[in-house]
Amino acid sequence: MKKEIKFSLVYRDMFQSSGKYQPRVDQLVKIAPVIIDMGCFARVETNGGAFEQVNLMYGENPNTAVRAFTKPFNEVGIKTHMLDRGLNALRMFPCPADLRKLMYKVKHAQGVDITRIFCGLNDPNNIIPSIKYAKEGRMTPQATLCITYSPVHTVEYYTKLADTLIEAGAEEICLKDMAGIGRPWSLGQLVKNIKTKHPDIIIQYHGHSGPGLSMASILEVCENGADVIDTAIEPLSWGKVHPDVISVQAMLKDAGFQVPEINMSAYMKARALTQEFIDDFLGYFMDPNNKLMSSLLLTCGLPGGMMGSMMADLKGVHSGINMMLKAQNKPEVSLDDLVIHLFDEVKNVWPKVGYPPLVTPFSQYTKNIALMNIMAEVQNKPMFSLLSDNSIWGMILGKSGKLPGEVAPEIKELAKEQGREFFTGDVQALYPDCLDKYREEMKKNGWETGPDDEELFEFAMHDTQYRDFKSGVAKQRFEADLQKAKDASMAKNGFSEEDIIKMKRAKAEPITAEEKGQVVWEIDVENPSMAPSVGKEFKADDKFCYIMTHWGAVKQTANFNGRVIEICAKQGDRVDKGDVIAYIQRNDA
Repeated sequence: MKKEIKFSLVYRDMFQSSGKYQPRVDQLVKIAPVIIDMGCFARVETNGGAFEQVNLMYGENPNTAVRAFTKPFNEVGIKTHMLDRGLNALRMFPCPADLRKLMYKVKHAQGVDITRIFCGLNDPNNIIPSIKYAKEGRMTPQATLCITYSPVHTVEYYTKLADTLIEAGAEEICLKDMAGIGRPWSLGQLVKNIKTKHPDIIIQYHGHSGPGLSMASILEVCENGADVIDTAIEPLSWGKVHPDVISVQAMLKDAGFQVPEINMSAYMKARALTQEFIDDFLGYFMDPNNKLMSSLLLTCGLPGGMMGSMMADLKGVHSGINMMLKAQNKPEVSLDDLVIHLFDEVKNVWPKVGYPPLVTPFSQYTKNIALMNIMAEVQNKPMFSLLSDNSIWGMILGKSGKLPGEVAPEIKELAKEQGREFFTGDVQALYPDCLDKYREEMKKNGWETGPDDEELFEFAMHDTQYRDFKSGVAKQRFEADLQKAKDASMAKNGFSEEDIIKMKRAKAEPITAEEKGQVVWEIDVENPSMAPSVGKEFKADDKFCYIMTHWGAVKQTANFNGRVIEICAKQGDRVDKGDVIAYIQRNDA
């Protein structure tokens, strides 16, 4: 019998790789005991990069979500782990050092055991400080190798990187095969090299299914000494996500490895609950293409989870490109032609910008450069001439860390022409400490910094989203976004706009004018008067609008507890008593 292989469930990443939003805290709490009952998981991914920002986006406190989700796993001894972007921590751009340090204190207090530290550039200078901070915060630092396939990213390159990170104090190594394009044999050799020199280091493999190599890769890394495999469950396994734990278990058991048994009754319950969450609201924001695997991903190396946003970008510019081609008497291109053209341009751009591993945010940057080059080509402009985004230039100039390869001479020349300078110093020094500033603002606003300064951490990490969360704007925006997505889904399924309005009204109550007069949303001469957004919630006695009569302003109340599903009167419209101003869906409907 071969060695024991443990499984981890990347539950929140299943949703991250499928769509826009994550489960709510009530859904996470509901699924946690069922995951435990499955009996096959030694680890569960509970939070990290993007996940917590998404909580804020729909008006939910991420600290509450993390504490609630980790608690049941902590109680039964299942290890919890998070995704950590090194210099960027939990966001898409660099963090000050004091904020990075605070993260580990907060996350340990919230019940997270392991932090998976990665740098999108594989720059050890961005990872090593986080290894130190994690240890100071009493978390297990799992240093990460972002796997990609290029002349630069060889087995020797990754072996040397692993040696550097382990010598710096990493207690575990993760092979993060974010696009699933790591070649199985090479991954096996990499694991063998690491285990030969560092036999006690735990190796965890995280491989997306996108181009179809992940199962072969799992077998190879296990044959060469890997310890833990990231897996998913239906209905979100496979596609652009991760292999299903049932298939992984069957394959490894047949190969002679010791693997845990799966409580299939609990699996089916978890499967049903996950589908329930999808049907509730998450599915409205999932791209159907993310359920499909595609070998085309091997040609460009982009992560499968990006396909949805990439296709949205291409659909957005497709008609414009054809208009420009038509004006030049050139043949128009199909969307499929444009996809292949973009993949080819990614392959062209990637080495010229120094082979950044195609993982967030650098995968987006590389794709955007390729798309700008296509637009430049159509406009008969030089390649890279539309490149102006400061975040992308920051990557190229070294302000996010050291690139694995050399930047092409033509891009260096372009930087010189634009007065941009390459940076080779300590990247962290570019981002001074920030916590005192945010603490002062919280004090001014009367906001609590929270236990273990967790609220201070969230504010400093995601300040724009946190302000929107505190004001209620985030929840309103999400409700409007959800209603729009529901309407789009109904329209796609053949319902006319009139049908949709009728169905929405059938489940709603009308807010009718209490007097004859003119609708005014706010009495404030300094601010534009706007109707409440679709999705905004009201209590029955809340002010909804004003009716301006000849004797003055009359406050119109909402009359029902619920959320707005339709606005029927515009600013300044004249209404008679009893006319419908809006429809509101009652909370008890």
